[in-house]
Amino acid sequence: MPVTEINHINLRANRDMMHVLRDFYCDIVGLKVGPRTASTSYGFWLYIGDNDVVHLAEYNKGVGSPDLHVNGTYDHVSFTCTDMPSMEAHLSAHQISYTTRTLINGVKQINFKDPAGNGIELNFEEFRTKT
Repeated sequence: MPVTEINHINLRANRDMMHVLRDFYCDIVGLKVGPRTASTSYGFWLYIGDNDVVHLAEYNKGVGSPDLHVNGTYDHVSFTCTDMPSMEAHLSAHQISYTTRTLINGVKQINFKDPAGNGIELNFEEFRTKT
């Protein structure tokens, strides 16, 4: 029973913040809103190609919503990307603060926060050192 891949991440927020997050992940990160299976909560599924990778679900504490499965250890979500210079220009044009770093294997990263404070890491594999 080996794990074969990450299926998706789920972010819960009130409706207003959920719309802000939807727009951010689409307009800034480049995901697309796609079909969502039937659910008892309001929300969106965001896609890379045919794969739903970020689920946004409404959460209003004390209004019939389940308890959050959050213990404060979530740090970031990571996406594989291409064209680092274009992404840096895109983030700068939207006045989004970010940092960059180069890993020991040559992969370059851009790191920033979404409007709810969740970390986003973009990895640019084209810089990976050939071994």
